Amino acid sequence: MSHPRPCTVAELTEGVLEGAYGPDPKGVTVTSAFWLYHTTRLAGGEVTYHNHYLLLRAGASFGACSFEAGELSPELCENASGFPLETLLRSETAPVRIAALDAYLSSVRPHRKAPEAEPFTLPTGTPEQRARARDTAVAGLLDIEPGSRVALIGVVNPLIEAIRDRGGVCLPCDLNLRTTQWGEPVSDDMTDVLGQADAVVATGMTLGNGTFDLILEHCRQHGVPLIVYAQTGSSVVRAFLASGVTALSAEGFPFSQFSADATVLYRYRADRTDRAATAREVS
Repeated sequence: MSHPRPCTVAELTEGVLEGAYGPDPKGVTVTSAFWLYHTTRLAGGEVTYHNHYLLLRAGASFGACSFEAGELSPELCENASGFPLETLLRSETAPVRIAALDAYLSSVRPHRKAPEAEPFTLPTGTPEQRARARDTAVAGLLDIEPGSRVALIGVVNPLIEAIRDRGGVCLPCDLNLRTTQWGEPVSDDMTDVLGQADAVVATGMTLGNGTFDLILEHCRQHGVPLIVYAQTGSSVVRAFLASGVTALSAEGFPFSQFSADATVLYRYRADRTDRAATAREVS
């Protein structure tokens, strides 16, 4: 089944509601809803990361969206389980819509079954070892010249290191962090770092705070490569490969920080996705 190429998240959502991506979401039921608050401080670091997640399970797949503190209360879960995804896709709250959209797209086409996805195993180990392995995998999607300026939208310190190891100059931007672990300033002005960037690496959290469409449009207009590292919203981002997103690191739930055992993330590249889509159409 060939899919339309959406330009915005709203356009993708409308396509799902109209049945352009698979079965009617009225017939896909949420069986479990999770509200998670999680903190991490890596060994030797001075930064505590505060993460809030909404997760919705639909059959054998999970959908997820990050949100800001206070944006959603745990009571939301009380009224989410048992509802069709179609209802949640029409929610007035953006993280609920994104989690529902991610759950739908994950259930229709799980990463583990996507032929164009490259599995990458994160090793058993400590949080620090697994974070470095994950961020090295993400940085491996960057094809940059030495000295290239890379906007990092959503700061993760090990990923800054991985970008530097590839010869890039990191331009960090985050709404919640003011400095990197090395004391360097972190901008809170996304337009400033985008304007300087030769390439962009963004987190799936941009879906929940509404900045993803803006980043996507900037990269499309200026021909800037966009690499997304997504735990939350990874199946949503996948829909924009070859439509503004150059590459994607997709990590499903349970995320790597919730396990010490080996887990798999999936790497996508737009050119590989194009070839796979052509093969599906021919067959």
